[in-house]
Order: sequence, then structure tokens, then C-alpha cells
Amino acid sequence: MSKAPNIRTKLPGPNAAAIIARDRARVSPSYTRDYPFVMAKGEGAVVEDVDGNVFLDCAAGIAVTGTGHSHPDVVKAIVEQVHKYLHMSGTDFYYEPQVRLAEEMAALVPIGTRDGEVRSFFSNSGTEAIEAALKLARYATKRVNIIAFLGSFHGRTLGSLAATSSKYVQRKGFGPMMPGVYHAPYANCYRCPVGATPDTCAAECLSYLEDQILVHLVSPDEVAGILVEPIQGEGGYVVPPAQFLQRLRELTSQHGMMLIADEVQSGMGRTGRMFACDHFDVTADIVTVAKGIASGLPLGVTSSRAAVMTWPPGAHASTFGGNPVSCVAALETIRVLKDGLVRNAEVVGEYLMSRLRALMDKHPIIGDVRGKGLMIGVELVRDRVTKERATTERERLVQEMFTRGVLILGAGRNAVRFAPPLVLTKDQADTAVTIFDESLSAVTGRS
Repeated sequence: MSKAPNIRTKLPGPNAAAIIARDRARVSPSYTRDYPFVMAKGEGAVVEDVDGNVFLDCAAGIAVTGTGHSHPDVVKAIVEQVHKYLHMSGTDFYYEPQVRLAEEMAALVPIGTRDGEVRSFFSNSGTEAIEAALKLARYATKRVNIIAFLGSFHGRTLGSLAATSSKYVQRKGFGPMMPGVYHAPYANCYRCPVGATPDTCAAECLSYLEDQILVHLVSPDEVAGILVEPIQGEGGYVVPPAQFLQRLRELTSQHGMMLIADEVQSGMGRTGRMFACDHFDVTADIVTVAKGIASGLPLGVTSSRAAVMTWPPGAHASTFGGNPVSCVAALETIRVLKDGLVRNAEVVGEYLMSRLRALMDKHPIIGDVRGKGLMIGVELVRDRVTKERATTERERLVQEMFTRGVLILGAGRNAVRFAPPLVLTKDQADTAVTIFDESLSAVTGRS
């Protein structure tokens, strides 16, 4: 497969257009499709559509295919397991792949334990991993309330949706939400939600949580846990100051709450560390993982200190969670990540970040470039002083990049996210930046 974008037909091509028409007739309209890409095959960070058009993938199936599309070692592990057995349900039976994965997770997740004892519950997705975390926090503390953050995304099932506050469309029409969830301001220092300066944003957001929410709305001894994304994903790829997360750790420990780290999008090497928490020297009581853990197969993991995960048989389960094929895919994914891809995410991510920041002088529409590793957000504004959100311009930019052969997605109200497979090379990063530059010029009219 070609390693560079190659658009051979008017988009969408005839085969893509036909499939999209069939989709519209029979598939739920609730899905969000930004542009008419219809997948045919992929290799590494390059994908091809059903009309033979080749694209550089900077979306990775929403930050899922960290090892690249159809990594040969992961595919080999999957095929070998498929020939043994497809399913036996870890809910009622035992099989070694699930045990081995639990052992791997115990050694990897950023959970603070004195004895190193960690247990994991297996599900099928990020939202299921969050649901398990919410139930576990309630069960372990015998409390019912949860604190989450504005701008967060934790999933679309009813428990995780109650904690989600990324966009109102995700909640509209589905109320009432699960009770007992309170939302605090997240330390977005580029546009502080409480109006503080970048230097004081973290402290002021924490002050609002401690002096307002925990004084006027809910007693600390009735809060089961604080649920936080170490780096906000759908909210705009927002990186908080280290003190923000570190103080949350102190606060939860002080009041007997669970600190729940949602690493669904930021985990599994994406940030240049295995977990985003590792950048901030923070450990959690409960960690949720999905997306990048199994290179595209459905799997969610909720890990905690063993002393927390003491619920009895029958308290929580999942028929398909921890499917043996997904487990072996995850085991091989972890091996490949350790074998160089986490480091590649760090190195190429720093390179890509520097190239994107270098465009700021040329394109005033770029208000902020932020991220860690290959989890990079670029926020677009109409004016750098007022920080007026360039929302329609963001939508046009995503379309322009697609027509030029790069798949990219938005994040938040006016940012785009660079979340390519972790196999991305510097040459491919250069291609992405060149097309980003051209697309910005097309949107703004500035050459």
C-alpha cells in the first residue's frame, strides 16, 4: 500500500457513495460521520477506501488502533486464538488469556498500592469500563455521589452519560440522568472556566470544587469518588497542570473518596507514556482503559487496588467482557507497545508538536497547540486576544484535510485532534503538517 495520500476519485467515489446510501437507509442516524470515508483496508498509519483512495490516518479509529492498522503480530495472535476457541465467558468459566491479561494490567496501571495487589474487571468498551468503576466506587465506599468535570466524556450509557458533559447533544432527550453526579470546572488554562489566569487556573478550579461544591452541594463524606480524565479527550485534548491532578489525589485520600482515572483515550502509550497519569506522578484507586488496549478489538478494563475490588460473585459481570480473542490481542498489543511504540509516540509526538507550533506565526487562527505524545490538540480561534471560537472554520478544516488525503477529527467545540496510530513516522508527520498548513490556507484565505 502507498505510504502517501493519493486521491484518485472525486470524494466520495462511486463505491463509497453506494455504501453510504445503504447505510443511511438501515443504520442508526445517531452516529456522527464528519466525511464520507468508507474503509476497505489499512496498514500502519495508512488506510484505503473502497474506491482505491489512500489516506494518512490521523484519527486511528478514535485513538484505538495504536499499533497501526492490522499489525501483523497482533493479527497472528488473533488468528492463533481463533483456531483454539472464540468464546467461553469469563463470567462463568476460566481461561488463561484473561488471567494473563489481568497479571499484565496489575504490573502496568498507575494504581498506588503498598503490596502491589491489583485486580481487574473485563468488559467490552470504555463506557462499560466506566460503569464498572462507578459501581465499584459506590460499593467500596458505601457512598453514592460522584464528582466529574465540565467538558468530560466518559461514555453514553446512562451511568457514564450522567458524568459526561462534553456536549449537550449527548445528554439531550435522555434525562433524568443518574442522580448524585456533580460537575466541577476542569483546569483548562488556555480558557479557564472560572476566569482565572493561566498561572492560577488550576488553583482556582480546585478552590471552586473544595469551597463551593463540597460546601454548598454535597458533603465530602458522601462522595464515593472523583472521576477525571488525566488529559481531557472529547473536551478538546486539554492538558491540566500537574498540581491539578496531584491535589485531586490529596483531596480524595483526605476524605476517603476513590480517585477514578479515566484513561480510556489517554492510556496505552498514546501520550508517550503507558498512561497519562505517569506524566503527573499521580496514582489512582481505580483506572479505566479501553480504546487502544486491543488494537481494534472490543475490550474495556477496570482495574483497582485489590482491597477495593472485593465485591462478591454475581455483583457485576459481563457475558462477552474479556473475550479470549480480545485478551490475546491485548497481550500482544502490550508487548508491541513496550517494544518501542510508546517511545515512538513520545519522539514523533514531540516532533509533530513542534512542527504544528511553528505554524502559529503563519496562521493566526491557531490559538493553542497542546498535548502529550501523539495526543495533540490544536484549538482554532478567530481572534487570539478574545479567543472567539472558530467553530465553522474547524468544520471546514476537517473537510479540507479529508479532500487532501488526511483523516482527522474534531475535539471540543473548536479544536482538531491529532491522534494517529503510534507507528507514525516523522516523514508521515511532515505530510500531515504540510496538508494541515494547506488546509488552513484554504479555510482562511491566507497563503
